[in-house]
Amino acid sequence: MRQANMAVMAGSFLLAAAIAGCAASGPTFKESSEPSKSSISAAEAVGAAKVPSASLYLQLAKEELENARALAAEGKKEQAASMLKRAEADAELAVTLSREQSEQTEAAKAIERARQLRIDNQLPN
Repeated sequence: MRQANMAVMAGSFLLAAAIAGCAASGPTFKESSEPSKSSISAAEAVGAAKVPSASLYLQLAKEELENARALAAEGKKEQAASMLKRAEADAELAVTLSREQSEQTEAAKAIERARQLRIDNQLPN
């Protein structure tokens, strides 16, 4: 009977140690926030702050990153991870919207250049 109690205690100890090890071995906040930070930097680099539709999502991404920091500091790792994913997604959307605006501007310029060439060469529309 005593050996059974010792075996149960040893098993419980090993289980507790394994659970603690798994919880402690997860990535740090700094490591897990890198994709979000990179996406925010990319959005800033393509000029998302200057595109109204993109600037909204860039600002959301920054706020979500800060919220994730606060959640991580409170020990709410799952919620912080979820908030980091939202920040990354919003920053990526800001990049996409910014690029779309840039492409539309370039297309409009190309159309205008083509019109001007027709006028200069007196070609029919």
